[in-house]
Amino acid sequence: MKSVTSEENAKKELEKGYAEAEKILKDEDKLEKLLQRLEKKLKTIPAVGDWLSNIPAMVSLVRSYIKKEYTAVPIGTIIAIISAVAYFVSPVDIVPDVIPGVGLLDDAAVVLACLTLVGTDVAEYVKWRDENNKSFDV
Repeated sequence: MKSVTSEENAKKELEKGYAEAEKILKDEDKLEKLLQRLEKKLKTIPAVGDWLSNIPAMVSLVRSYIKKEYTAVPIGTIIAIISAVAYFVSPVDIVPDVIPGVGLLDDAAVVLACLTLVGTDVAEYVKWRDENNKSFDV
């Protein structure tokens, strides 16, 4: 029996959000609301693990892309990040977040699936931010 947090399932959940992510990307207000929901959700997690440590960089990358401050990234990367963030902040997902100990496992799996796809782009962005002495815009 496969786990609901398997890499295959996580990738499917990520891909299901691509169409909505494209819509969010085109609407600055929706994007800002999504990012604010992400920030709120991150604040509720008592111990942020390694699997969440890239989320602020991912959010900052999207914001820098929208501002046309950093555009050296494929649009597919931006769409994948928005899809992962939308899943992460959604109260409706495979495993409800309110279940102690396991509620965030599916969220982590989707973020990890996203990072597997776009990790190099995120790392390049972080390098660019460091080289240009810019703080994360989260």
